[in-house]
Amino acid sequence: MKTKLITPEGYTQLKQELDDLWRKERPEITQKVTWAASLGDRSENADYKENKRRLREIDRRVRFLRKTLEDIKVVDYHPQQEGKVFFGAWVEVENEQGDRLTFRIVGPEEIYRRKHYISIDSPMARALLKKTVDDEAQVRTPNGTVSWQIVNISYVK
Repeated sequence: MKTKLITPEGYTQLKQELDDLWRKERPEITQKVTWAASLGDRSENADYKENKRRLREIDRRVRFLRKTLEDIKVVDYHPQQEGKVFFGAWVEVENEQGDRLTFRIVGPEEIYRRKHYISIDSPMARALLKKTVDDEAQVRTPNGTVSWQIVNISYVK
């Protein structure tokens, strides 16, 4: 089950996507569908079929975004979070081989099309929560348990 949390930046992006789909793209596609339908036979009309398909995709995404934005809780940064890994933290970790990773722990709806973001529901994020710099986290993976040491923790303010 997905955790229903989001950063303020993530909330703004989802709201912007909803606004763009509803106010810009959907009216354009609806106009194209109407124009293509006016040409007559719809069974052989590629413009009509393609734009009708896109309209269904937009409507599906709009329903999803409206429901998500209604149900989700925005988590703001609080100064008490400093020094520990919590939701919204940028975390830098290092394993025993010296490999380093840097990522931000965010809600599941924020990770798509975003590099260096991981879901709070991921095994890595769960292992790191509430830890401090120099703590070691044991992360269970399909290939066994991997040890990561926390090098740095920061928050976007």
